Amino acid sequence: QERLGESGGGSVQPGGSLTLSCAVSGISDQYHCLGWWRLPPGKDPEGVANVDTDGRASIADSVKGRFAIFKDDAKNSLDLQMNLLKPEDTAKYFCALSYLEWECALGYHNVPRFATSGRGTQVTVSS
Repeated sequence: QERLGESGGGSVQPGGSLTLSCAVSGISDQYHCLGWWRLPPGKDPEGVANVDTDGRASIADSVKGRFAIFKDDAKNSLDLQMNLLKPEDTAKYFCALSYLEWECALGYHNVPRFATSGRGTQVTVSS
C-alpha cells in the first residue's frame, strides 16, 4: 500500500528556513515523479515543485531561487528545502506521487491533481 508521510513543518519568522521531508513507502518502481503542493488558507491548491525519476525538476516561479526539491532514492524520501520564507508561503504542504509520464510532464502546476498525496504538514510564516 502506498504511503506518503510528510514531516518538518512548523512556525518560522519571515526570512527563516525549514526543510520538509516526505517518507515514501509501498510504491512501485514504475512511479514516474514525486512532488510537493500546498494549500494556503482560503485559497486554491498550488503546485510547488516536482521531480521525475531521471532527476528533472520543475519549480514554481513564486518559490524559484528560495525552494529546492531533493529526491533521495536510498532513503526513499523527498525533501523540500525552503529558504527566505515569506508570509505568503504559509500553507499546508503535501507530498504527492504520479505513475503517469504525461501527468508529470505538465510540471509543478499539475501536482495538486496527482491521485496520491499524503496528509500534509503545516508551515506558518509570521513575525
